[in-house]
Amino acid sequence: MKMLINVPETVVADALRGMAAAHPELTVDVENRVVVRGDAPVAGKVGLVSGGGSGHEPLHGGFVGPGMLSAACPGEVFTSPVPDQMVRAAAAVDSGAGVLFIVKNYTGDVLNFDMAAELAEDEGVQVAKVLVNDDVAVTDSLYTAGRRGTGATLFVEKIAGAAAEEGQPLERVAALAKQVNENSRSFGVALSAVTTPAKGAPTFDLPAGELELGIGIHGEPGRERRPMMTSGEIADFAVGAILDDLTPRNPVLVLVNGMGATPLLELYGFNAEVQRVLGERGVPVARVLVGNYVTSLDMAGASVTLCQVDEELLRLWDAPVRTPGLRWGM
Repeated sequence: MKMLINVPETVVADALRGMAAAHPELTVDVENRVVVRGDAPVAGKVGLVSGGGSGHEPLHGGFVGPGMLSAACPGEVFTSPVPDQMVRAAAAVDSGAGVLFIVKNYTGDVLNFDMAAELAEDEGVQVAKVLVNDDVAVTDSLYTAGRRGTGATLFVEKIAGAAAEEGQPLERVAALAKQVNENSRSFGVALSAVTTPAKGAPTFDLPAGELELGIGIHGEPGRERRPMMTSGEIADFAVGAILDDLTPRNPVLVLVNGMGATPLLELYGFNAEVQRVLGERGVPVARVLVGNYVTSLDMAGASVTLCQVDEELLRLWDAPVRTPGLRWGM
């Protein structure tokens, strides 16, 4: 496989050096692997820290900035960051108002963020945590016990980030983050396998003419493998799986997310089918976001995330944000 890299061992450090050069408004610590908004800590503001394995860009480092995360901790490709990174990030963004850890439900992430919370509290930082577990495809996987954290991570980080930007207290920011997670569901589909720099070859076998329904963001197995389906058939299956688990009483935010190698031409076409299914099911749509946001390196495929919102959550979603990967209103 051809990759635009030097050597696999430096791929994360090289990316961080490139991010630092492209975004001087961020403080990028390449050696310690922490990305922090340049004005941190902000007086009176709750700090938001997230992180996970690299390879899901722009998640998480691309979501650091006003209106979203205060800091992010990138691990090695598809590997959790370590507690020292998280403690360093918490110290960098804590203004005395506390820090919220946003954690995707993968075993390594959960264990390391739990340990980091204890260490940070020992250093006088008040820490709250929220677990993102929005995937409806499978209950357990190679990487986690319980539901996986996927596309809803973006909704949690954006809405909690907006609340923190307003100066809301830690307890309220954490409660809003949990509310977003509880009201979000996701389902992903792979059209091709993912290739990691270290392996240099597909990490699983997905024959030509087949697709995997219900994959995770590391290429974990899904519900089933089928012959290739049309965009409309995939939308019927994915949205149906979400609505079997979530009955929206309010309008929904819709994320049609590319897994990394699917072009926007296809994603917008897929979104048209997602909107058709939602219309047929009588689900009102408040906002739609289409693009590559929670990716899996070079995997072809897409995921759908729905989050039912009330007036406050929608207001916070619409609030200004300025990060490398998401920006509006500023």
